[in-house]
Amino acid sequence: MKELILNTLEAAIERARVAGQLVSVRPPVGIEAPKDPAHGDIASNVALTLARAEKKAPRAIAEIIKANVELPPKVIEVSVAGPGFINFRMAPAYWHSEMRRAAEQGAEFWKPQKWMLRPGAGDKVQVEFLSANPTGPLTVGHGRNAVLGDTIARLYEAAGFDVTREYYFNDGGRQMKLLGESVRVRYLQAHGIAATLPEDGYQGEYIVDIGQALKAEHGDKYVAETNLEIFRAAAVKAIFADINRTCARLGIRFDVFTNELDLMKSGTVDSVLAALKDRDLTFEKDGAVWLRGEPLGLPKDAVLVRSDADRQPTYRTPDIAYHIEKLKRGFDLIIDVFGADHIGEHQQVIAAVKAMGHDTTPISAIIYQFVTLTRGGEKVKMSTRKATYVTLDGLIDEVGADVVRFFFVFRKSDSQLDFDLELAKKQAPENPVFYVQYAHARLASVFREAEKAGLALPDDAAAIDLGLLDAEELDLVKRAIALPEVMTAAAQSLEPHRISFYLLELAGEFHRYYNQSSNRIIGPDRELSLARIFLAQILKGALAGGLELLGVSAPDRM
Repeated sequence: MKELILNTLEAAIERARVAGQLVSVRPPVGIEAPKDPAHGDIASNVALTLARAEKKAPRAIAEIIKANVELPPKVIEVSVAGPGFINFRMAPAYWHSEMRRAAEQGAEFWKPQKWMLRPGAGDKVQVEFLSANPTGPLTVGHGRNAVLGDTIARLYEAAGFDVTREYYFNDGGRQMKLLGESVRVRYLQAHGIAATLPEDGYQGEYIVDIGQALKAEHGDKYVAETNLEIFRAAAVKAIFADINRTCARLGIRFDVFTNELDLMKSGTVDSVLAALKDRDLTFEKDGAVWLRGEPLGLPKDAVLVRSDADRQPTYRTPDIAYHIEKLKRGFDLIIDVFGADHIGEHQQVIAAVKAMGHDTTPISAIIYQFVTLTRGGEKVKMSTRKATYVTLDGLIDEVGADVVRFFFVFRKSDSQLDFDLELAKKQAPENPVFYVQYAHARLASVFREAEKAGLALPDDAAAIDLGLLDAEELDLVKRAIALPEVMTAAAQSLEPHRISFYLLELAGEFHRYYNQSSNRIIGPDRELSLARIFLAQILKGALAGGLELLGVSAPDRM
């Protein structure tokens, strides 16, 4: 529908220009669903955006455009409303044809529209997400990052882009040294040898498990070993295996793993520091190397290399090198997913990359706020080093993978997420994932009942009289058919919550329709029953398509 109306408006504006009524040449045309459905099916604010260039009142411009519109088939009305919005109303025949197109295309229909998503842009997309250092099991916060990144990757992949899912990590530095020391202590304790965890060491039960596994595999071979690399490597191997298992439970995979240490060993980080120094963008103070903030438009300076004895770079420094490497690999769109506590660092990284002469326009970001778990109205405490924190695996065990994925994209990413464990386990309408999945199951039951009644949809959808559907049913069609445009907007704006919101609204409208006794899908009128079964097929396809892109199952029975 958007493509049809865009072409119609562009042609009308060009006719008005040729006639001397307007001066604008191929202006950008924005369209969206009107806030009030009574105004039509789709609206444009193009007249308002042209007001300054045309030196006319927006409503006068809208009337000129309207006068030059040649209504295409299946569009029955164009009108002007408010300060100058141009509204279009589609004929029932248009919606009937869209239903038949959806049925013919099947699962392909319920995908984002590539031509609208990134018109004229390249196909290579990289989504870097999760990127948790291998210091312990994934936390609930990591889970939100993982699901957001994977859902965006699914959206672009479904639209036909070449998507690379990437995991960036660091298995060196002070935290990894502490990890190695902690595992060594647990290994010694497994042999009955007294040992004390270092200050700020890792205390989780998983460290005990790694120490015991090391003993089971190697016996007392490393009892006298002081080289922490053996213990660090064992921990990294075990923790990454655990991370990969957890991701697999959520249907999440990665194509590329990039190690920060490789960037440092290759000299890439040193090259970045040298290039920034050559541009007079660094200075030394108190033994540390700093990035100058003011020339880059940043609010403050930032440390690039610490003043400690090891002269280790801070994590923003290899991150600058990493983003330059991403750009060199030829990605047309680079999407970073990170927590709100890293906003400042990300701004510093992008500013430095740009200052070094690189085009940073391909780089976008999803910034997410933290997750708070509640149970019985009380917060569930979380810590990344204590033995009492709730792991992502534990959350999946308690509420299931479908609920975890749906809940993590049921709020805007930049909003705090309160994850209500009691609500998540309810098999009731107030649980949004249950409500949506139940709508799909109800629709699936329609086809079982139809089979019992000897009703089967004909191979030729044109044989079904869709004119028998009433206004309420047509509204359901409109809601479902718009889903691919919602998916497209969700991918474009990096806001996957739009899909979960939309599915909940569609499920709600269907449940209200289905609960009315007058709306029996299978009734005495065979032709009406077939039309309603066809409607059920479209609604079921929309719900299944939306849930699939969210990585959530669409059960036929509940």
